[in-house]
Amino acid sequence: MRIFIGADHNGFAVKSDLIKYLSDHGHDVVDKGDQALDPGDDYPIFAQKVVDAVLTSSSDETRGILLCGSGQGMVIAANRYKGIRAGVVWDNEEAKMVRNDDDSNVLCIPTRIMDLKQIKLVTDTWLNTPFAEAVRYTRRIKELDKLG
Repeated sequence: MRIFIGADHNGFAVKSDLIKYLSDHGHDVVDKGDQALDPGDDYPIFAQKVVDAVLTSSSDETRGILLCGSGQGMVIAANRYKGIRAGVVWDNEEAKMVRNDDDSNVLCIPTRIMDLKQIKLVTDTWLNTPFAEAVRYTRRIKELDKLG
């Protein structure tokens, strides 16, 4: 699977470890920044880079991961784009639900409340959970795409 990953200053410390972990597990990971720790950077820049890459990818097997302190800024920024279904995930149950029910294509991780071990577990769950494709879930996604 191709995964685009981005992080602001709050997610920067774990980004390289997560990239290595995902690459070691056979994923094609593309780092969308930041390339150096900048305590004054702004999360919307990295959300936009990851989302643009996900939306313009020619593969259906493409996802995005965004890392920031709370996950909230990244999820707000990512969900401004039609076709993006981003969710903040902090445990395995949420990771399953956002994939199973909502066909999430962008994972937002709150690095202030999760250590690297938890991040890896949640990411694995999110990546390995298929979309259930239930009629009601598909209908809701189509309704989302009609908004704004």
